[in-house]
Amino acid sequence: MNSKPNIIVSEQDYERLEKLLDSLPADAFPGKAALEAELERADIVDSKDVPPDVVTMNSTVRFRVSSSDEEFRLTLVYPKDLDASGEKISILAPVGSALLGLSQGDEIEWPSPGGGRLRVRIEEVVYQPERAGDFHR
Repeated sequence: MNSKPNIIVSEQDYERLEKLLDSLPADAFPGKAALEAELERADIVDSKDVPPDVVTMNSTVRFRVSSSDEEFRLTLVYPKDLDASGEKISILAPVGSALLGLSQGDEIEWPSPGGGRLRVRIEEVVYQPERAGDFHR
């Protein structure tokens, strides 16, 4: 898959992520440049204007790996909110930064843990703070 889907990021998430990235050293994590590039290409919209099927920070997403038909459900969080539950993914993880701004139905490729690439489809944005009216998360 050569082209990346369009992504939408709320103004609030964009500002918080910019602050987070600015606070980290250049080599803080391997995907820093990729996350910065994603933010640069994103359409930035007011939090109240985020479409209800877009993955924002603190959204819970159900996605499927095409090759294995495995389904996963993860909540995209800031590093400070990560825990050992296995139900959350940090925005600083390659998978986390790849999910940000995608819409239900989008397909992307990301690196698989053992090498190679996985094709993943966003099946559902189960919970999105903006859709729930939670603008102060």
